[in-house]
Formats: sequence, structure tokens, C-alpha cells
Amino acid sequence: MNSNSKVVIITGASSGIGEATAYAFAKNKYHVVLAARSESQLQLVQRKCIELGAQCIYQIVDVAEESACQHLIDFTIQHFGKINVLINNAGLSMRASLLEANLDVLHQLMNVNFWGTVQCTKYALPYLLKENGSVIGISSVAGLKGLPGRTGYSASKFAMNGFLEALRIENLNSGLHIGILAPGYTASNIRNVALNANGNKQKESPLEESKLMQPEEVAQSILEMVSKRQNFKVLTLQGKLVFWLNKFFSHWVDQLVYKTVSKEKDSPV
Repeated sequence: MNSNSKVVIITGASSGIGEATAYAFAKNKYHVVLAARSESQLQLVQRKCIELGAQCIYQIVDVAEESACQHLIDFTIQHFGKINVLINNAGLSMRASLLEANLDVLHQLMNVNFWGTVQCTKYALPYLLKENGSVIGISSVAGLKGLPGRTGYSASKFAMNGFLEALRIENLNSGLHIGILAPGYTASNIRNVALNANGNKQKESPLEESKLMQPEEVAQSILEMVSKRQNFKVLTLQGKLVFWLNKFFSHWVDQLVYKTVSKEKDSPV
């Protein structure tokens, strides 16, 4: 092991943005720690990272479980002795109106998207502080503007943003870097496994995935955010327009967002 190499932990690393991010950091000589629930997929990503020249290990982790998050951090320290970057990417979505949705669905989203970030960050924090490291949160435009039919998803991303922003201010003089990245719709598995009103996976994406931002683009933005120690970045022109217009014309943006979501196949609104 090259002790000079930096160590990155990536949650939700078995597919989509997490998988692409693993390859991006592997190409940049990082030691890579993969975390997700699917061992077969983790093994495939690990193999590719090793082919790219990286030291790479994986751990089966459900970030909704506090003990699993703690074990992930301990596992990393046992193997590499340090943590330079934590990328909180594990995420779960939903597609149902609040009127129809079971509350368990919203609890699941908060447990993965919010508490998963909090728990992994809490246990990694002492080691990140030693290295003047980076904590990155993969948010969403849905964390900047509430999306109908995704109340739990938007709430969890808003909560994650607030947590990370507060943590940044708390550590202004510590050397810790906190970055929040808000991609727009990105081609990934997240919509296929999004939960419906009863908590079952919807299985079919309502969007044309081939026309969406590709995960490799998001991965490059994450790498840049870490290298330049950027605090906040919104991707896609649509996302930037929503973010800025909402500050001044929120009622109009409400109507625009509603109209856009209502045109989805089998829209929940």
C-alpha cells in the first residue's frame, strides 16, 4: 500500500453515481472503500477499480443502521489507517402523494438519505479532522425545491443540506471541508427502485434515462469539488434556473414544477 495515497469512502457505490465516482477516484490514485448493500455489484465495481490501479476494498453496508456505519469506518481505518474523503451518496427515492403514501415510506427515506449521512459522518469525523479531509453530500435539486410526489425525498435532502451546512460552520476553523453537490435528474437505478405508496419498488422509471445527465459527469464534478474544496454546486442548467428563480419568483416556480411533474407517466399528482 502506498501510504501517501488518499483514502475515499463512497456509500451507495454499487451503481449509478457511486459506481462512476469510484472509478473517477481510482483513476486519480486514491485508495477506494466501497459501501452498499449488494455484494455481487460491489465485487464488480471493486474488480474494475483494481484494474484501474487502485487499492480497493468493500463492505456490505445499510447506512440506515448506525452500527453498520460505525463498522464501515472501523473497517476503513483497520485497512488504510486514515480517511481523507467521505462521499455520502447512498440514497433512496419515492414516488407517491403524501395522501396515498404509508408513513413507513417517509421513515425509510429519512433513515437512508438523512440519518445515513449523519451516522457515517459522525463516525468518520475524528479521522477526517486529522487529515483536513472532505465530507461530500450528494443532494439534489429536490433538496433545493420541494417536488410533488417526492415529499419524503425532498425532506430528506433538505435535512441533509441543513446538517452539512451547520457542520461546515461548526468547523470553520478546523480545516474540514464540507461540500454539497446538487445534480439534476441523473441516469441511475434510483428511480427503478424508488418506493411507491406501499413501500414497494416501482421497478420502472417514469423518465427517459438516456436523455438525463450521465453519472460520469456527476462523478467528475465530485472529484472537482474535492480537489478545489468547493462548498456548494448545482449541476444542469435546469437545476440552476430552479435554484435562482425560486429566490425571487417562488409562486411561478411552484406552478412550473407542478406542471412538469404532472406530465410524467403515471404521475402521482
